[in-house]
Amino acid sequence: MPTRALMVDAPYVPCPRQTAIPIGRPGWWQWPTVLSLDAPVVAVLWQWLLARAAHARLEWPPPLVLGGSVWLAYTADRWIEGWRVAPVEVKTQRHHFAQRHRWPVATLWSIVFVGDVSIAVTQLTAYELASGLGLLVMVLTYLLSHQLIHRDHPWRAPKEVCVAVLLTGGVLLFSAARGEAGTLAAPLALFGMLCFGNCVLISAWERDVDATHGETSFALQFRFGRALSRWWPWMVATLAAGVVCLTRGPARDAAGCAFASGLLLGSVDVMEYYVGREVARVLADVVLMTPLLFWLHWS
Repeated sequence: MPTRALMVDAPYVPCPRQTAIPIGRPGWWQWPTVLSLDAPVVAVLWQWLLARAAHARLEWPPPLVLGGSVWLAYTADRWIEGWRVAPVEVKTQRHHFAQRHRWPVATLWSIVFVGDVSIAVTQLTAYELASGLGLLVMVLTYLLSHQLIHRDHPWRAPKEVCVAVLLTGGVLLFSAARGEAGTLAAPLALFGMLCFGNCVLISAWERDVDATHGETSFALQFRFGRALSRWWPWMVATLAAGVVCLTRGPARDAAGCAFASGLLLGSVDVMEYYVGREVARVLADVVLMTPLLFWLHWS
């Protein structure tokens, strides 16, 4: 059996498409990912942490709108993916669920969409609404480009970069509008780098999935993609450690969370060879929830 070291930099050649092994019921630990709940939780936790760093006071509408919007975007992405890919080629629990329960998911999506828009229109300021609409246009552009127009284009903008930018923008929106945006530069940059690291690692673990689904990913687009994904979390942890040493107060707490998440994300990558991509896929999002520790401490 080839060693991990030999496998890292080898060019990836997708296997011929074939009938997929039937996917059974997800394990209990997979349901947050299958139901697209992990990304909204990560976004809301970091929104809360960065709001503290910006000395911004967020009541219930901003977290609810952000969490709902992230869920809508992730669910729409998986719904479209499940619609485009043949059932025999689906290789993940999350896409299998979106495909098998297509119309119940679409109904729930519509209800959440109406609720999200209603809260935004009635509870947010004009500036927040305008900024949110701008972000919505970017999300729709991403979905249109990456799922339809440029789905298999070899030189399209990497989806991992797009997702990291959109999540970072969503987390920033309310904190910048209601607080001191100047204090957010370093913590926000670290969060964006963590999001990118999370996405590129998943793209490396799921190269066969993306190849079978006819999807282009960072790991498939660039020969150095796998090598970059392996050292990226450790670089983020190193930069975060420097910010911890140079800052104080809530900004330092945010950098501390980025440091812990970077170390944990790198550790998950090391574990992936032994535990498998499904477990690693779930853990990759869980390790970004380090702000939860501060929230529990201060609540």
